[in-house]
Amino acid sequence: MNLPDMKQAKSRNKESVEFIYTNPVKTDKFSGKKYFIKTYGCQMNVHDSEEISGLLENLGFNEVNTELDADIIILNTCAIRENAHDKVFGFLGRCKHLKKEKKDVKIILCGCMAQERSVVDEILEKHKYIDLVFGTHNIHELPNYLMNLGEGLNVEVKSNEGNVFEVGESFKRDSKYTAWVNIMYGCDKFCTYCIVPFTRGKERSRKSRDILREVECLKEKGYKEITLLGQNVNAYGNDLVDDLNFAELLESVAKTGIERIRFVTSHPWNFTDEMIDIIAKYENIMPYIHLPLQSGSNRILKLMGRRYTKEEYLNLYNKIKTRVKNAAITTDIIVGFPNETEEDFLDTLNVVEECKYDGAFTFIYSKREGTPASKMDDSIPLSIKEERLHRLNEIINSHSNLNNQKYLNTIQKVLLVGKSEKDENKLYGYTETMKLVNVTCDKSLIGTIANVKITEAKSFSLDGVVEN
Repeated sequence: MNLPDMKQAKSRNKESVEFIYTNPVKTDKFSGKKYFIKTYGCQMNVHDSEEISGLLENLGFNEVNTELDADIIILNTCAIRENAHDKVFGFLGRCKHLKKEKKDVKIILCGCMAQERSVVDEILEKHKYIDLVFGTHNIHELPNYLMNLGEGLNVEVKSNEGNVFEVGESFKRDSKYTAWVNIMYGCDKFCTYCIVPFTRGKERSRKSRDILREVECLKEKGYKEITLLGQNVNAYGNDLVDDLNFAELLESVAKTGIERIRFVTSHPWNFTDEMIDIIAKYENIMPYIHLPLQSGSNRILKLMGRRYTKEEYLNLYNKIKTRVKNAAITTDIIVGFPNETEEDFLDTLNVVEECKYDGAFTFIYSKREGTPASKMDDSIPLSIKEERLHRLNEIINSHSNLNNQKYLNTIQKVLLVGKSEKDENKLYGYTETMKLVNVTCDKSLIGTIANVKITEAKSFSLDGVVEN
């Protein structure tokens, strides 16, 4: 077991990234076996699960919808917040009972939690019924682990930060119309509250030629929309020699002609004027930007290690709004960070009132072991944190509703991606600005971009009908 040290690593030599091209394992050993995968966390985890599913199905496994029918159960985990930890171990309790009834079932834990030393120690001490633990850096080795899985608990957690593994199209993509495209892995920012640099490692960018080849392949297969994916997507290329930066990559992807391009997640510190110009220039780069704020207080931003001030953030926000036509901007905000005062919180509310975001992901600060913030004095009562979160969400939801009202009676281009869960007579899809729309139309339109007239605007979604 080789776990990464929980400390800030020094900058890596730009020549150190090695691109390793792996071929899927071929075998009949698992033909007809069934797997169930449960995914926690961010878009990166979802895309990792697509890769895991592809690797398993190449081995002969078939996916099932419940752990009760599975021969192997995989938990792809998230380490960002404490409640994710609780949910994982709650589900593992159910798996433990299942294993008593079905002794041959294999329980596998992977993802970001597997990269945490404390989690692995807890598993070694209390959860030895788990068969395999592997980390974020060695997903590509899963077929080999399964082929050679021994009795008892097997731990395969490594730190291969210098390598990027290209596994080709071994993904089982969740959609036929939209696709995630990883452009980089890891993060170098080391925000004081964030565990990602320790679980995902330092920034490693894929070669632009491999990314563009993947996008071209998706276009040929009929995909309408791709999302460029990374923990800090606009830092792409900082670790490469003689390759593109993110703005140049974004332009190259736009020139492929694929109909829709998105990207997540951006860090304000790396958001350049060149990026804004490229977004504004190409119609197939969607005018939707997720721009995390985290706090509106300069004092708290400094404690968070965010590398920008409130004033710099607002300057960037206003540049985007001015130069990108009809731009919709969403954000992330943490309340109750250690030492946050009422004055600090009011600074955050003031930024929210000024920006009038289209939406926000809001959280109460969650202490993560091994981060600098975990050593800070966190004496704010939970009741105050919850009250601040409630006040913040009221304002966020109010602006979200007002922004949605602007769409009423307009015609929007909506990519229809599936049937509505609440109404089988409707399809759902997304506008160019990432607004969820429930549309009354024929099911044959799934996978198309339709002109939709918005007939009703709600706080979190829109309703509409197709215009011929």
